[in-house]
Amino acid sequence: MVRGVEAIAERPDGTRISLMPYPTPLYDASGALVGAVNMLVDITDRKRAEELLRQQSAIIEFSDDAIISVDLNGTIVSWNEGAECLYGWSAEEILGRPVTTLVPLEHQDEEPKILGYIRRGEHVDHYETVRRRKDGSLVDVSLSVSPVKDARGTIVGASKIGRDISERKRAQEQQNLLVREMSHRIKKLFAVTGGLVSLSARSARTPEDMAESVRERLMALTRAHELTRPGLMGDGKAASRDTTLHALIRTVFAPYVDSTSKGRERIVLNGPDLPIGANAVTSLSLVLHELATNAAKYGALSSPDGVVHLDCSLDPDALLLRWREVDGPRLQGEPDDEGFGGLLTRRIIRDQFGGELSKAWHPDGLTIELSVPAKHLSG
Repeated sequence: MVRGVEAIAERPDGTRISLMPYPTPLYDASGALVGAVNMLVDITDRKRAEELLRQQSAIIEFSDDAIISVDLNGTIVSWNEGAECLYGWSAEEILGRPVTTLVPLEHQDEEPKILGYIRRGEHVDHYETVRRRKDGSLVDVSLSVSPVKDARGTIVGASKIGRDISERKRAQEQQNLLVREMSHRIKKLFAVTGGLVSLSARSARTPEDMAESVRERLMALTRAHELTRPGLMGDGKAASRDTTLHALIRTVFAPYVDSTSKGRERIVLNGPDLPIGANAVTSLSLVLHELATNAAKYGALSSPDGVVHLDCSLDPDALLLRWREVDGPRLQGEPDDEGFGGLLTRRIIRDQFGGELSKAWHPDGLTIELSVPAKHLSG
């Protein structure tokens, strides 16, 4: 007797169906086999369901997204390879543990709310949040949550699909920073241009002298601006070649260099020179450009007699730069708010170079002290 063997049958219209035969032998009164009755069960729908289940299982198993499911108590009951890649735990380590294992302390209130929505059969909107990996690091994720039902249609848990959006978040933050920087530079460029016109007018004897002075200063400003352009454009290109600290300072300050009404130099540079690597030129130029334009708008370089002293020194591991403004407008103390330029400067010095920066607003002028590890300037 043959049972449990699947077969394929073709109908008169040419379609094929899957069958499961259940033959039963027939015996006469003497016990001799005289025939059989064969019952054929159509299992086409079951086969389709099994194939669909296999496909769905393969999609879940090999998906790059983290796909997990939890019961209504928040216990993790399934875990795919994508979840292991994203969160760091293997299935053996995480199954049976609470889903809050993945949730940072500041987001612990999310899970009870979501499970409450699922129990009530309510829709859970797609959302972005933060989750914790096995090593303790945090990752930005995009989550979608769907109810899981049993054969009777009763909700028994939730399915969660998570996707790593860290790169997208970083790109978005970088884009926002660049837009803010562009807006900041455009506003400052107009203000600085007006200052250069006033600066040129103080020493010009004729309209022609003034025009030539303005033209030269605008060209110098263009050269200084070119040093910082790669950072603004965000194309990842470093400056074309190395330079030195003194050459970099002179280029950035060229638009403002003239003599005061007392015949003194506007920029007094002291201390040793050192090479600046191509990878550091753009960022250091941004810092110096920000300090110079602020001095031209509000500080010593906005005054006919103002002077900026730049004192450089080296210890074995770092460049120390002291900026001191004298004979400029009297200061009333530290500004109430730090503008975008100040934020950008601190971000470059501290986050990119790993250095330190401090400012002191004395009545007779601003003093800035910064230190940058020398290894970050030479690369």
